[in-house]
Amino acid sequence: MATKINEIVQRVPRNSPLFSSWLAEKGIDRKEQTSYVRSGWIERIGHGVYKFSGATPTAYSVISAYNSQLSKKCHIGASSALDLRGYSHFVPMGKPTAYVFTEENTRIPEWMSAGDWDMTIKHYSSAIFGTDGLGLETITNDGYDLLISSPERAIMECLNMTPVQYSLMDTYYMMEMLTTLRPKLIQQLLEACSSVKVKRLFLYMSEKSGHQWFNALNTDTIDLGSGQRLLTPGGRYISRYQMTISQELADYE
Repeated sequence: MATKINEIVQRVPRNSPLFSSWLAEKGIDRKEQTSYVRSGWIERIGHGVYKFSGATPTAYSVISAYNSQLSKKCHIGASSALDLRGYSHFVPMGKPTAYVFTEENTRIPEWMSAGDWDMTIKHYSSAIFGTDGLGLETITNDGYDLLISSPERAIMECLNMTPVQYSLMDTYYMMEMLTTLRPKLIQQLLEACSSVKVKRLFLYMSEKSGHQWFNALNTDTIDLGSGQRLLTPGGRYISRYQMTISQELADYE
């Protein structure tokens, strides 16, 4: 029996969780899984999920295994995706946060979001870019394959979470760093995006930042909706984009 678990040890990274259904597909049925728990090979960390004894799963190893072993499409987005690309802006106080996204009306298991990992997992479900995975990419981080938002999509996810999760100034500071975005992908994302707020803020901030790629965008094919948007009561009205933003952002140079 030890031969089977040794094959799994060789197949997955040490700190990767092990899902019961995946183990069964690899020839280790529920009865054998229970035997491995009793013999100390593996430990339960949630309903239908284990870890190697002595292993320390991380937030990203959990997300990677969740996707690869269960064929899910959970992705790391917003500022977490930017951090993974080296666009670090925030210096976390205490435990950092991993912003994780799924399709609209799709949840992640409670043991996953409530687990005591190296990062706090915050889950959001959204379909503002449709359901075809536009702007998602796979990278390898510490030996784990991670589905993450491209920088182009990640900054738009940040804008969608403004001002609840990020302030307008926080998102603008991130925008300033994004000097090498791909205008073709930006164009596709803006045309697919269903959030008028995101599209108006993105265009305003990218133009204000003076990024060269902004000049390559065709704004005529981007639907900016109608009517005014009040993002900051008592702020500055930007007539070109019909929205009221914070005075701090409007005055920032």
